[in-house]
Amino acid sequence: MPSHRKPRTRIGTTAPALGVTTAALASVSLLAQSADAAPAGPKPSIEEVQKKVDDLYRQADLATQKYDAAKEATATQRAKADALLDQVAAGTAKLNDTRRVIGSYAAAQYRDGGVTPTMTLLFSDDPQAFFDQNQLMGRLSDEQQKTLSSFETQRAENAKKRAEASRSLAALTTSQQTLQAGKQDVQTKLAAARTLLSTLTAQEKARLAAIEKKKQDEAKRKAAELAAQQAAAAAKKKAPPAGHAPSSPSSPSAPATTKAAKALAFARAQMGKPYVWGATGPASYDCSGLTQAAWKAAGVDLPRTTWDQVKVGTRVATADLQPGDLVFFYDDISHVGMYIGNGMMIHAPHSGAYVREESIYYMPIYGSVRPA
Repeated sequence: MPSHRKPRTRIGTTAPALGVTTAALASVSLLAQSADAAPAGPKPSIEEVQKKVDDLYRQADLATQKYDAAKEATATQRAKADALLDQVAAGTAKLNDTRRVIGSYAAAQYRDGGVTPTMTLLFSDDPQAFFDQNQLMGRLSDEQQKTLSSFETQRAENAKKRAEASRSLAALTTSQQTLQAGKQDVQTKLAAARTLLSTLTAQEKARLAAIEKKKQDEAKRKAAELAAQQAAAAAKKKAPPAGHAPSSPSSPSAPATTKAAKALAFARAQMGKPYVWGATGPASYDCSGLTQAAWKAAGVDLPRTTWDQVKVGTRVATADLQPGDLVFFYDDISHVGMYIGNGMMIHAPHSGAYVREESIYYMPIYGSVRPA
C-alpha cells in the first residue's frame, strides 16, 4: 500500500555556512573590541616633553645657522652673477662698436667697387678664417688688421664671460634652493615645538614652568660660583707685594677694551627685542645676528654664522671670560651669546622669546672667543 506519511523535509546545505558566517562576524567583533580596548602608547612625561621641546629649539637653532649661511652664499653668488652679466653686456657693446668699424671698411670697399672676398670672409661666422688667407691680409691696412685682431679677441673673451655667467647663474639657483630648504627646515622644527606645547593642559604647563625655573636656578647658581672665582682671581692678581699699599682690583665684570664696551652697550640696548630666525636687526635678531650687529657697532666685522664667528679672535677659557667675549654652545656650535660678567650673558634665545640676560650655564658650553 502506498504510504500516506508526509515526506521528510530535506535540510538545506546553507545552514552550516550561515553558522560559520555568524561565528566569523562574532570573531571580528571581538577582535575589534579588543583593538579598541588596547591601551594607547604612554603619554610622555613633562620632563620628556621639556627635553623634546628644548631639543627642537636647538635643532631650529642649527637649521637657522644653515639658513643664515645659505642666505649669505646666495647674496654673494647673486652679486657675482650680476657683475658677470654686467661684464658680458659691456663686452657685447664693445664688440658691436668694433663690428660697426669693420662695417665701415666694407662700405668703403663697396663704394670702391663692390664687396671683395676680403669683406665676405670678414663678415663670416668664423673671422679667424680671414687670418688664414695671407693673400687677402695684404689688401688691408695695418689699422684694419689691428681692428680685426681686436674683434676676434673681444669675441673670444665675451664668449668666455658668457659661459662663466651661465655657471654663476646655475650656482645661484642651487644656493636659492638650499636657502628655501633651510627655511622649510626651520619652520618645521618650530611648528613641531609649538604643536607639542599645545597638547599640554594648564596643569602640565605649570609643571613645565616649574621644571624650567629649576633649570634656570641651577644655571644661576653656577654663574654665581664663576663670578666668585673670577673676583677672587682678580683680587689675587692685584694683591701688592709685602710693605706696599693695596690697590683697587679691577672688576671682572668690566669690559677689557673700549671696543668690547661698545659692543656690550649695543647688546644691552637690544634687550626685549624678539628673536626671529634669520634676522640681523634692528627690530629683531637671531643669536648670531645679535652678536654680529653688536660687534659691528664697535667697528669689528664678524662673519654671519656661529660656525664662522667661533673662528674669529682669540680663544678664551670660561674662567677667563670678560664682558664682550662670545660664548658658544652645544657640540654643533649652533648658539652664541655675549658675556656680560658674573657668569651671565645677553643672547637671543629662540623663537617666541626675547633678547635677555641668562646664565652661560643654561646650555652646555662649547667654547669662547674674544673678537678684539
